[in-house]
Amino acid sequence: METTLIILKPDAVQRGLIGRIIGRFEEKGLQVVGLKLMRISPDLAARHYESHQGKPFYDGLVKFMTSSPVVVMALRGVGAIAICRKLMGATFGSNAEPGTIRGDFGVSNSFNLVHGSDASESAARELELFFGAGEIQELDRAIEGWVYDISSGEPE
Repeated sequence: METTLIILKPDAVQRGLIGRIIGRFEEKGLQVVGLKLMRISPDLAARHYESHQGKPFYDGLVKFMTSSPVVVMALRGVGAIAICRKLMGATFGSNAEPGTIRGDFGVSNSFNLVHGSDASESAARELELFFGAGEIQELDRAIEGWVYDISSGEPE
């Protein structure tokens, strides 16, 4: 099982897409093990996007991410990072395939609705930034045997 960070960005929150986007992840079979509505501070945005500091879009990105509340989620599942990235679609809504979150709900190349960790290392770092001790839950779901083949004792 892998845990990843997903952020529903200000445009997703302002457009009233929270439930529809969370539903996409849950319908796929991923577990929501952490969830909160919050306002990202400029300091937190700077730490989260530190790898982009100095790039032409950095200031606008920080301004956008701090402009309105966001929803942060910890999602868990086998291959959760890759699954979430496929569900989100291409970075720019205008390029994203129909059936993906960005492809179905986005057209902007600036406002792309959702952020997802891109690797296990970044997921660990990002989850620590947004969730404190005890905020990510261990969850035994009765449906796991219907989401994964667990006949070997481990989810496939």
